[in-house]
Amino acid sequence: MLPSLRRGWTRKCPHCGNGALFNGYLSVCDTCETCGEEFHHHRADDMPAWATILIVGHLLASAVLTVEQGFQPPYWVHVALWPTLGVALCLLLLPRIKGAVVAMQWANRMHGFDLAREPAQSLD
Repeated sequence: MLPSLRRGWTRKCPHCGNGALFNGYLSVCDTCETCGEEFHHHRADDMPAWATILIVGHLLASAVLTVEQGFQPPYWVHVALWPTLGVALCLLLLPRIKGAVVAMQWANRMHGFDLAREPAQSLD
């Protein structure tokens, strides 16, 4: 689990660690170009956005309170600093968290990553 999470965090294939997991900022590749592992069936959904908001919100809230209590800067410093830092942290963390979520699904054989899973049978 831990090696695959590390590979996902670095936006690499959780199986081989060499191929790219993304073909854009947040677009997951259908398959790994190195080992051929399929990723088209992943279901990261809202988990990366939720985790990013949770982490960035806690970091910024504590930083804002610490800076205000310790230094009491003018309001223009708050207006210039915190939105910029918040956007930068979100842009930095979101693809890494999404990579880790896809890697976690791969390591736990969730959402189509299970090799032994039989295709769904038709009820016709």
